[in-house]
Amino acid sequence: MPDHTPSNAARTASAFTDDALGDLDAVGLLDALARGDRHPDELRDAATARAKATQEKLNAVVDWVPEPVHGHGPFAGIPTFLKDNEDLIGRPTRFGSAATSATPASATSPFAQQLQDLGLNIIGKSAMPEFGLTATSESLGTGPTRNPRHLDHSAGGSSGGSAALVAAGVVPIAHANDGGGSIRIPASCCGLVGLKPSRGRLIAPADMERLPISIVAQGVVTRSVRDTALFLHEIRKAPSALPPIGHVTGPSKKRRRIGVVLEPMAGMPLDADVREAVSQTAATCADLGHHVEVIGFPFDEQFGRDFLRYWAALAFSIDRGGRLLFGSNFDSDHLEPFTKGLGELFTNVAVKMPTTIRRLRAFPRVYADTYRDFDLVLSPVISSPPPPIGYLSPGIDPHTHLVRLLRYANFTAIHNVAGAPSISLPLGISRDGLPIGVQAAAHHGQEAQLLHLAYELEEAVGWK
Repeated sequence: MPDHTPSNAARTASAFTDDALGDLDAVGLLDALARGDRHPDELRDAATARAKATQEKLNAVVDWVPEPVHGHGPFAGIPTFLKDNEDLIGRPTRFGSAATSATPASATSPFAQQLQDLGLNIIGKSAMPEFGLTATSESLGTGPTRNPRHLDHSAGGSSGGSAALVAAGVVPIAHANDGGGSIRIPASCCGLVGLKPSRGRLIAPADMERLPISIVAQGVVTRSVRDTALFLHEIRKAPSALPPIGHVTGPSKKRRRIGVVLEPMAGMPLDADVREAVSQTAATCADLGHHVEVIGFPFDEQFGRDFLRYWAALAFSIDRGGRLLFGSNFDSDHLEPFTKGLGELFTNVAVKMPTTIRRLRAFPRVYADTYRDFDLVLSPVISSPPPPIGYLSPGIDPHTHLVRLLRYANFTAIHNVAGAPSISLPLGISRDGLPIGVQAAAHHGQEAQLLHLAYELEEAVGWK
């Protein structure tokens, strides 16, 4: 694993200042707006000023929206950023890639429209790695997005731009989405709350719905549980078979059965500080009266191989079918080495895809059966604190990048394939002062249980 020792502890970036945003979360700002103590224009101007003041250090914004839409929903007046893989009319959607066109989108995506209908004021688009294929936001086209907790380290990926902006205090809430950990990993890296909802809870990207297995979930990153809870309550989807979340406003009195995973998949490393953060969280849960039981990592290497093949198939489809997916101006010659290398891997395993797809489609049942004795499961989010910039650069040798990626991010993809909800909570900090997230996962449709536990931990120990 990489050396996490910061070269200069002063290399941080904070946008917090004595302006209209102050240090309030979204709920606090909504209260101030309701009292008349703030005006939406003040919040937008403050967020824009903060973003521009930190852009040179963070490099988290890839596009600015000159005339944000003023919505009238429950989040009216709250500034935010949209991850650059959702369309916003009049602005380009680049997916973190130089292979895509800078042509402005002709319409706003359904999910971005939902954000605007909530009243969220989209003032720009946030950085991401090329097509979200790796766990750091270091696009070769736009440069690396840096972690505000330490600028020499990764902000995570693929929603790293949004996480950096929220952690630095530019905005209280920002759009993120997650196909293999892309909400939870940057939340862990930047010390935020990041909940990946259940499959079917929110509108998924249209292209993802057409895939054999829909693994991408929309969401947000925030600095408080109550912001995430309010967002999930207000962005209710059309009626579905999932249990309603409701507006979760605090802990539950009900005690839960909690499994605890303290070991990684066989053959993978785990940083001692990460293991300690999960262990301490488990001890806190036990002190709070929950039934806690340590279990081994319950899935074998076959799951890892199957998910890698599926991930490689996505890269292959981007390389070979980019013009159909992203328009006639798509140029695969400008794809990054890692995307190309991952796509080439698929050509070696394509013959195994039918059985791989069958196993992945059956995995939700396997997941439910494996965890049937538990309501919740605690585990690491990633195997180490955020690595240095460059460790997962898409410009390094693709094989080296892939080996590092698999060793670093092997706790999150199971929930994408299972369609189960999971959340990263900022409950640990490394001996070098870097954030460590602890992951809690639940059964399909049980986001409320995650929020109840998150509130309880937030009250019991606070965020590190």
